[in-house]
Amino acid sequence: MRTLDFGRNSPQKTVWWNVDLGGIYSIYSINILFGQYIGFDERQRGRFAGFSLYVSNTENIQGSSLCYKDGTRLPPLNFTTTCTESGRYVIFYNERLDGVTYPTGYEVTSVITELCEVKVQGCDNTSFYGSNCDTPCPTNCKDSTCHIQNGTCFTCTPGWIGIHCNTKCGKGWYGDNCRQQCKGYCKDGTSCNHVTGQCDEGCDAGWTGKLCDNECEDGTYSYCCANNCSGHCLNDSPCNKQTGRCDKGCKPGYTNGDCHKACKEGYFGRNCSQICSPNCNPDTCRHTDGLCINCDTGWMGYNCTTANNQIDVRLC
Repeated sequence: MRTLDFGRNSPQKTVWWNVDLGGIYSIYSINILFGQYIGFDERQRGRFAGFSLYVSNTENIQGSSLCYKDGTRLPPLNFTTTCTESGRYVIFYNERLDGVTYPTGYEVTSVITELCEVKVQGCDNTSFYGSNCDTPCPTNCKDSTCHIQNGTCFTCTPGWIGIHCNTKCGKGWYGDNCRQQCKGYCKDGTSCNHVTGQCDEGCDAGWTGKLCDNECEDGTYSYCCANNCSGHCLNDSPCNKQTGRCDKGCKPGYTNGDCHKACKEGYFGRNCSQICSPNCNPDTCRHTDGLCINCDTGWMGYNCTTANNQIDVRLC
């Protein structure tokens, strides 16, 4: 028998103990036999009234699962509860705090909790359930654990929902409990992977990254950002990251949607709409600004529009 002293008149205001099962098990029921004395049943029941039972993979209550909380009625000294959890430790906890009013029948001063025996029933393999512990848990149960009686999953692996975790996330959703929304741009508008959120078929044009949620860097475009922009977009603005087109237009001297094509011979300027001077040798007119490198005889100036009246005198 293990005796634990706590209560308002004791140094300790809380009490706890745990049972180490030696491994993680799928639990069905917990039976606790407390100290019994002829003629003192009510006192004994009041001593451990209000207790809680937790199941955990560690010795700590933090992060554990509560499977039972005692109420206002005094519990029996031979206590059994159904507790369909999985874990390694069964933790008993009780308290008698100053300033708290407890129900009638609760012992509140110096309380002794006397533990005589603890029985934990369940399956020794958390991946099985049923009366003979021989039916495998559903495939997509998280950690391969399920309800020891009916095989329902406590939680599902990412990408699945339902009591047996056999339903995929709906289109556009993924991850734990299907709560994460696909945020990337998958190729051809396909949905992301219901488990990982990644685009299994790749990213749409203009996007990159594992989740296809990063735009191509300026100066690149198309699928996988594999193509380089022409570099001739107006005001050095980046080209369209999906198509490579210069949406704001081309620099003077260039044309076509992606501004990769220089003006044809004899034309220059924005949209190649200006005609080179007729006094300029056609193949020497600069396509960006109309500067003439080589004027016809008798002409001079930036674009060969100034007459050259200089007399060429030659002495024999």
